[in-house]
Amino acid sequence: MRCTATFLTALATAATLAAAPSLAETLLAIHAVAPGDFVHFGQVALTTPQNQGDIANLGIVVGRDAVAVIDTGGSVAVGEGLRAAVRKLTSKPIRFVINTHEHPDHVFGNAAFAQAGTTFVGSARLLRSLAEHAPFYLHSFIPQLGAAAIAQVRIIPPTLLVRDAMTLDLGGRKVLLSAWPPAHSDCDLTVLDEKTGTLFAGDLVVSQQVPAVDGSVSGWLSVLDRLAKLPALRVVPGDGTTIGAWPQALDPDRRYLETLVTDAERAVDAGIPLQQALGQIGASERGRWDLFDAYNPRNATIAFSEAEWR
Repeated sequence: MRCTATFLTALATAATLAAAPSLAETLLAIHAVAPGDFVHFGQVALTTPQNQGDIANLGIVVGRDAVAVIDTGGSVAVGEGLRAAVRKLTSKPIRFVINTHEHPDHVFGNAAFAQAGTTFVGSARLLRSLAEHAPFYLHSFIPQLGAAAIAQVRIIPPTLLVRDAMTLDLGGRKVLLSAWPPAHSDCDLTVLDEKTGTLFAGDLVVSQQVPAVDGSVSGWLSVLDRLAKLPALRVVPGDGTTIGAWPQALDPDRRYLETLVTDAERAVDAGIPLQQALGQIGASERGRWDLFDAYNPRNATIAFSEAEWR
């Protein structure tokens, strides 16, 4: 599908604003990670109407002059709760909303921040990815989130695009944005607060919840090697509640992905068909991760396909 700003704008404008539950009055729980850096931990769960898509970790960086929000949650209600939590922290303007990739639990709350003076930021590849995937997400998430909540969602494309790396200045605090080749998704972006060494990694780094491959297993492993060279001290994962020391926090994700590759290559070399191999690829990791059965079969399928074409 050809990506155009016109398509995305039309898609955003066509969304119907219907009444839906809001978290704004109760706020979202916000935890300090380092001076000026905060995180809201989403639930380790699949999206349901009950949790309103509050399943991703969301970041806040407060500078002297302005604020950057990193991902907005899996519904407009979550986004409203995050915005209210920011206002509780500071009255400084929210200058940037940075989306780490296109998955609904990270972008469906964007409408809560659509206001004058706020710039939406993402990987240059995010523009095309949103155009290609948004119609499917808006349809397929009706059972998961509820029709009223989906009716509120606006797909807001980034207008500030990161093709390789970019630095944003919040006033006495610079954040380094890095775009990565296909790994977790095809449009991953990380955010490093250079003042504190805090890395907001999106779903390129997860804890507790099994990694979910929507890009490339081998690509993700390659990105982890490059990611480890960033001058971070700690990492906020995209999912899970552990703030990890850097770069040791990468080890569990790397082990899991390497296991997928090893098991898939072994199955392909042995002539084992995909349906039989699915139960074997990654099986030794089952007890180490939450939501394993929800995501490992898809991960195994991608790993098997890559092994066939290596």
